[in-house]
Amino acid sequence: MKGILIAAAIFMACACSQTDRSVAYEELPLGSIAPEGWLRKNLELQRDNISGDLDETYPEVMGPRNGWLGGDGDQWERGPYWIDGLLPLAYILDDDDLKAKVEPWVEWALASQTEDGNFGPRTDYPAEPGLQRDNSLDWWPRMVMLKVLYQHYNATGDERVPVFFDRYFRYQLEALKEKPLDHWTFWAAFRQADEMNIVLWLYRRTGEKYLLELADLLHEQGFDFVEYFENEGISRPGSIHCVNLAQGLKEPVVYWSATRDDRLLRATDKLFADMPRFISYPTGMYGGDECLRDNDPTRGSELCSAVEFMYSLEEMLKITGNPFYAEYLERIAFNALEAQISDDFRLHQYYQQTNQVSVSLGNHNFSIMQDGTANLMGFLTGYPCCLSNLHQGWPKFTQNLWLRSSDGGLAAIAYSPCTVRTEVAGVPVTIREVTDYPYSDRIRLEISVDSPVAFPLHLRIPSWTDAPEVVVRPGRAYRIPADSTSVGTETAGAGTFTPGEIAVIDREWRDGDVVELHFPMKVSVSRWFENSATVERGPLVYALDVKEEWSRKVNRSGLRDGQEYWEVKPLSPWNYSLIYEDIDHPEEAFQANADGTVTARAVRVPSWTEVNGDAAPLPYSPVRQYGTFREFAHPTGEIETVTLVPYGRTVLRITEFPVLRAK
Repeated sequence: MKGILIAAAIFMACACSQTDRSVAYEELPLGSIAPEGWLRKNLELQRDNISGDLDETYPEVMGPRNGWLGGDGDQWERGPYWIDGLLPLAYILDDDDLKAKVEPWVEWALASQTEDGNFGPRTDYPAEPGLQRDNSLDWWPRMVMLKVLYQHYNATGDERVPVFFDRYFRYQLEALKEKPLDHWTFWAAFRQADEMNIVLWLYRRTGEKYLLELADLLHEQGFDFVEYFENEGISRPGSIHCVNLAQGLKEPVVYWSATRDDRLLRATDKLFADMPRFISYPTGMYGGDECLRDNDPTRGSELCSAVEFMYSLEEMLKITGNPFYAEYLERIAFNALEAQISDDFRLHQYYQQTNQVSVSLGNHNFSIMQDGTANLMGFLTGYPCCLSNLHQGWPKFTQNLWLRSSDGGLAAIAYSPCTVRTEVAGVPVTIREVTDYPYSDRIRLEISVDSPVAFPLHLRIPSWTDAPEVVVRPGRAYRIPADSTSVGTETAGAGTFTPGEIAVIDREWRDGDVVELHFPMKVSVSRWFENSATVERGPLVYALDVKEEWSRKVNRSGLRDGQEYWEVKPLSPWNYSLIYEDIDHPEEAFQANADGTVTARAVRVPSWTEVNGDAAPLPYSPVRQYGTFREFAHPTGEIETVTLVPYGRTVLRITEFPVLRAK
């Protein structure tokens, strides 16, 4: 993966013209994609636990007092955050109860629009513990509600929404001249791309020129991400809030969709090239415990950053058609996001660590401590923004599994088990994606159509596979060997499909057609902080399987952090190094097992211990020893066999291993 991260993001299958303002891909109506398999289980657990009843489990903020329901309670971002995830979850699962919970928020927002075009809460109230009752007129929470209303339109076709947007954007074009983005708080100046994206969507729909003026104004008043990326701003710890980076990194690409100024794309390419040098982890996330940090694997990485980074990548992918963003999206979803929410979707962790050897109350080495609760597993631990905002991650990932391409076709850009139902050229089309990906390297697309219909089918070929295979039955088969020279088994329309690109199969599809994808996943090793080593397989990152002891604690610090939390302590050793000789031959040295685990050789490093709840500083690799293994490492001198498991299945873990080299 690190090679992918370092490589500049090159357009390989961009279907949009350089001279217009179209985009490569567009979303299907919300609800067109039904999750299956492990993905449906995740979404149903999310519905039944942390997301579906937040108005009951967190009533002081999400209950009827919320300002976005007309109340005198919380007036700022948290209510819109929740609905920004709950609405797509409701329509993806076609859950009437969730839709009923969403409806009052949507209706209140639409009804709140005044004659001048503004909308939302307008009254500040005195401070109250646990609530944000001021800054009711701030631009930022309105940007979140705009995302909610866009999704409502995409799900229902409610034509009130484009009219509402038009009135608000006309109002804002004038109001920003007197009250700029940072008039109330600074957050909108860093996150204005969330709004600009909708402004430009409305422009593509209506052609109203004032919308381009508004996009220009948002860009001018916003933080200069282009200059920040060009001058390696991410190399300076503390130079930006971690979530502002996750949301703002799409701004140059969003603005590019209006201007076609390629400097914006070059700046974004430089960001992704620089991230592994300064801040990135193997999971795709980066060091940011409120303040931006470096890539030491004991730094924190905030949950809000993960879901917002995913949303940014989804939007960047649709604008450009660049498969690099889709691959990066999968990396975060299948690793970082999966690990930061408990398996039962009841608890979350505000900061996760790539090398995480305990989950405990304390300050650790984070820039913002959050009363020592940021590392804990809990319901309301850390800061409430993540409890409010985490809900968008999996639903929006699901919504972007299939997209409509600008050439009139359908596109499978990220992979997971699901069924998509839509129309192409007026013909109903259903494609069932049968797979256990990312835990399997095979995907079967079963196509059902009411009548034969021709359309291009876009399929992302992952860059990490060196011998992919695409088979169309009945019809053609394509095999792509490592040298990227394709071989067509029949004469009809064989194409060149290269790993890291998007393959396009343009043909007439008939009922019962099947497309079989095989993306062989080999075990590989990437190098990270202090030249440490990480084991990967396909889109999955692997970590040491540390045995865990969970203990429930009663919280006595007050309302903000919830009534209880969980600490997790190790019951098995974690301080292992991998063997230098194995790193250069991972396919031979590491064994991929049928249960999804990987076995590896490793040696204990007793001098690498726990300090203040964290793993001590990672020794630079290769670690050299000048005696026997007995003198340096394990007391018995033995090389052990250890089990590595997918990162997303861990709480305690070592992911970035030191590497031991004998004399």
